[in-house]
Amino acid sequence: MTKRELKEFLDAKVLQYNHPKFLESDPIQIPHTFQKKEDVEISAFLTATIAWGNRKSIINNAHRLMGLLDQSPHDFILNHTESDLAKLEGFVHRTFNDIDLKFFLRSLQNIYLNHGGLENLFSKGIQSKSMQPAISDFKKVFFELPHLPRTTKHVSDPMKGSAAKRLNMFLRWMVRDGATGVDFGLWKTISPAVLSCPLDVHSGNVARKLKLLKRKQNDAKALAELDKSLRKLDPSDPVKYDFALFGLGVFEKF
Repeated sequence: MTKRELKEFLDAKVLQYNHPKFLESDPIQIPHTFQKKEDVEISAFLTATIAWGNRKSIINNAHRLMGLLDQSPHDFILNHTESDLAKLEGFVHRTFNDIDLKFFLRSLQNIYLNHGGLENLFSKGIQSKSMQPAISDFKKVFFELPHLPRTTKHVSDPMKGSAAKRLNMFLRWMVRDGATGVDFGLWKTISPAVLSCPLDVHSGNVARKLKLLKRKQNDAKALAELDKSLRKLDPSDPVKYDFALFGLGVFEKF
């Protein structure tokens, strides 16, 4: 397949999967239940945090979590008391439990009260046309409050070799154009050109079959390699190809 043929093939798959029908089976449906900017981004961040494993389980637990936050995550985060946190006891998704959740809510409160919110924090650390240093900087601020070591594993650090799949997915949701009704395009201070593909087993395997990626591990080095390939196809919006790679892998068993 020539580069032109590959681009035409993947562009067609983007059109196929970057569609509201995608919401029916994807965790991005959770933030679509909100209207207020802060509710959308907070619900998206928390949903992305638990987005690993069975997708039905992810969606069910994310809906449950929003219920625990009174379907008003921004208000809950800003105004919760210790007694409010008691009702979160028993929440668990795989290895993410109520201890982790309670810290996440305290940290988000700190971010909105003292750091100008999630968008402001992520937009500060962009370097070398990449969001990966910003993700690493975000993790430092996220854990500036006292915390248990166990909770740090739930926020990835690209500077320590992680592909940071869930955070890159969250950033795609927030930054990419929302015209198709899938992503939101809420964050205008960050360009889609600096985003990275949420690299997982599905997108990685498809990328290798299409010769967009050679490295076998799904780590930070593989992400940088995939970024380079996708930016050659569309430098202004490389991460639109996440829809093609994911769709081919999950729905078409490519």
